[in-house]
Amino acid sequence: MVVAWSFSMIKVFIIDDSMIVRNSISKILKDEQDIKVIGEAPNPIDAYEIFKSVGLPDVFILDIEMPKMDGLSFFKQINKQKPIPVIICSTLVSDGSAAAIDSLRLGAVDIILKPKLNLKDFFHDQKEEIIHAINSAAKANINFKPSIIENIDFKKDEATNTPSKNFIVIGSSTGGVQVIEEILSNLKRNHAGIVITQHMPEGFTASFANRLNKITNSLVVESKDDESIDINKVIISKGGVHTEVIKRDEQYFTVLKDYPKINSHKPSANALFKSVSKVKPPNVTAFILTGMGDDGALGIKKLKDLGYKTYGQDEKSCVVYGMSNIANQIGGISQEVSTQEIVNIINSLEG
Repeated sequence: MVVAWSFSMIKVFIIDDSMIVRNSISKILKDEQDIKVIGEAPNPIDAYEIFKSVGLPDVFILDIEMPKMDGLSFFKQINKQKPIPVIICSTLVSDGSAAAIDSLRLGAVDIILKPKLNLKDFFHDQKEEIIHAINSAAKANINFKPSIIENIDFKKDEATNTPSKNFIVIGSSTGGVQVIEEILSNLKRNHAGIVITQHMPEGFTASFANRLNKITNSLVVESKDDESIDINKVIISKGGVHTEVIKRDEQYFTVLKDYPKINSHKPSANALFKSVSKVKPPNVTAFILTGMGDDGALGIKKLKDLGYKTYGQDEKSCVVYGMSNIANQIGGISQEVSTQEIVNIINSLEG
């Protein structure tokens, strides 16, 4: 029997060596009108055989550690044929593992932190989040990178310990790992201090900061209480809590605040932006990048209303033209810019 899908139907293929995982995901998706699981396999090699009869999906849900071929190798291989959005679903992501960070850097659009126990209950409880992830992935403008920048011979500057009175704040989500990597790897030495809220779970942000340290001249750290915003330093907001900016003795610092999620996120770009609007530094420049949803839109508008320069990543360079688009629609940004233009703007600023 030939099955006809409507134009809006999202075709999903699950590759995971756990039958419980495959069955659980299929079960929570079976009643969705706009999502269809077209196939599943315990490993990528077996999946290739199934593709011959069902074709390629619109979205992959992919484990990392599997027999015959690991998830990252498959990710690289399949995207040489056709870039397809990938949602990583693995126990390896729970600690911000190197493989999980690499999947995001290659272009994975989302991650599901799969527990080692109580899988059936987990997927039932996370049904709405998984459906949201699939819908977001299907809309993504995939920018697959076949290789990962690593261990470039940068001559690292020591921390300047020079307060950055004029600094930069950035909010980012889906697709932001690639964009942030590209931006930071092209910054000049002694740039203005930067605070970035990238939507990531706890454990990932420290690993992300460590990886960024390998491809940039900047000192990149995870946020903590009383972390000073200095020239040539980049602060990545810690996962699982909100990062805010405070002022003390004419200097600016990050602090961690553990309150409920904002716009379904923790850390939230709105939390970062709104905290800056309260301390009113002499000059701050704000960017809102690629991402699904509206986190950061209201916060960056507050900054624009105070007279600060605010920029949104343009549609062409976004993986998901969501956060920056909404910020633009509500009048929250001064100008839409490409990734390269973001680099140029930051390099033109004085700390």
